[in-house]
Amino acid sequence: MKKFIVSLAVVLLAVACASPEKMAKMADNVKVECNPPVLEVVGGTIDAIVTVSYPKDYFHPSAILEVTPVIVYDGGEVAMKPFKYQGENVKDNYKVVSSEGQKVSEKVHFDYVEGMERCYLELRGKVIAGKKSIDLPGKRVADGANTTYMLVKRSGNLAFKADNYQDVISTTTEGQIKYLVNSSEVRSSELKGQSVADFLAALDAAKEEGASVSTEIVAYASPEGAESHNNELSENRGASAEKALKQVAKGHEVGSASVRSVGEDWEGFQQLVQESDLEDKNLILRVLSMYSDPAVRESEIRNMSQVFTALKGEVLPELRRARLIANVEKKNYTNEELLALLENNESVLDEEALLRAASVSKDEGQKESIYKKAIERFGSERAQYNLAVLYINQGKDDKAEAGLKDLPEDADVLNAKGVLALHKDDLKVAEDCFRRSGSEDAKANLGTVLILTGEYEEAVRVLENPKGCCHNSVLSLILTDQLDKAMKTAHCGDPKVWYLKAVIAARQGKSVDDVKKYLEKAYRRADLKERAPRDIEFAGYEL
Repeated sequence: MKKFIVSLAVVLLAVACASPEKMAKMADNVKVECNPPVLEVVGGTIDAIVTVSYPKDYFHPSAILEVTPVIVYDGGEVAMKPFKYQGENVKDNYKVVSSEGQKVSEKVHFDYVEGMERCYLELRGKVIAGKKSIDLPGKRVADGANTTYMLVKRSGNLAFKADNYQDVISTTTEGQIKYLVNSSEVRSSELKGQSVADFLAALDAAKEEGASVSTEIVAYASPEGAESHNNELSENRGASAEKALKQVAKGHEVGSASVRSVGEDWEGFQQLVQESDLEDKNLILRVLSMYSDPAVRESEIRNMSQVFTALKGEVLPELRRARLIANVEKKNYTNEELLALLENNESVLDEEALLRAASVSKDEGQKESIYKKAIERFGSERAQYNLAVLYINQGKDDKAEAGLKDLPEDADVLNAKGVLALHKDDLKVAEDCFRRSGSEDAKANLGTVLILTGEYEEAVRVLENPKGCCHNSVLSLILTDQLDKAMKTAHCGDPKVWYLKAVIAARQGKSVDDVKKYLEKAYRRADLKERAPRDIEFAGYEL
């Protein structure tokens, strides 16, 4: 009986030391830590680990404790489903907390809601013992939510497809003078041929159009006989062709003229054989590929007597020649002339001219009209893509999506589709498009997705050499705590970049004057001026 009384006394003492009411009174003895101590929004969510240290003789063996994490912010509050714990004597399935004292860690998770920049996380507890229910005082465990990653520039990098418009139109017209074997004499019949007539006509047309002209004479010998003899023959043909040109081109503008002697024309020989119907042409081509010495080549081909006879009749006579080349350069329409022609004589403009006109027009309505004309007249896929880019830049994503739908998925089109997905917050599709595109613009846009999904380290690698604005590259370095490098990278004059400089200065513990000098330039944007006083990055500063 005495033993039973002692045991009952111990139990009553334990209950007295750790009653539900006393759990409420001893709530200040419970220690709470949060990692991170300042909440951070990553990928649209807030995640943290809260660790609660219950001291010895605190947790009643027969009590159940409900702990509800709550974020309180301007505009409301959001509560998680409560965590439940039980004392050692409770016959339930909650996590047991010993009366001897224990640490308990839990993950908390909230979806970000606008306004949570200025918030705090608190734990609200309730002790349940039998029919009793006692609310514990709330414990504030973290202040503020960092939303710096949301400063990401997400409009997307896009480039128009380039035109192939030629500012200078270069044309080449060629005439030929043929020679007899081992001769450098120009026959009068050669100067009356059609190719020479075409050459002279090109000179006249260039003069009429005000184009510039230069003339080349290139002389050759067929690859038969001694190489030294053929080289001399080639030079003599160049000289005779130059003399003949002066004679036949009287009254024509030939411009500056140059004379070049090639010698044995093995390159022309190979081309003519390749294009011929000779029965043994593959054998001849094989000899040319096997031997580089001209004498050996000729010897091997001469050994094939039947082949060489065919060559003498069909190929070699074509190589005994001098080429008269007229190089004509004519200035194309200027940008101003192109735009004027759109109004007065649009029909003379081809696809490339229309694409150039669209690129230089400063009127977006006119750009749209030009692209539509290029699509209508030439079925231009580049114009259709560029029109989609124009629509994206104007915020007309539905029109852009319709325009891209039927285009082949090259790197530019994939990048544009990725930008449209990015605008819809479809980050999975956007990432897939950017990775498949592989263009420099897509690489920059992939960095945007990686920041938005919290993959900051990879974003740093992808954005190491940023194209265009340095904004997202700087942001990725801030998010990986590479502050010195971030400041060195921040060379753009965009207001958001100045804002990021202010964030860097604040994280480095610089003075309020240092922070303010950056913010003053950032405040050219009203939204940044509104954001700064609520931004947890500047919590220790009077702005």
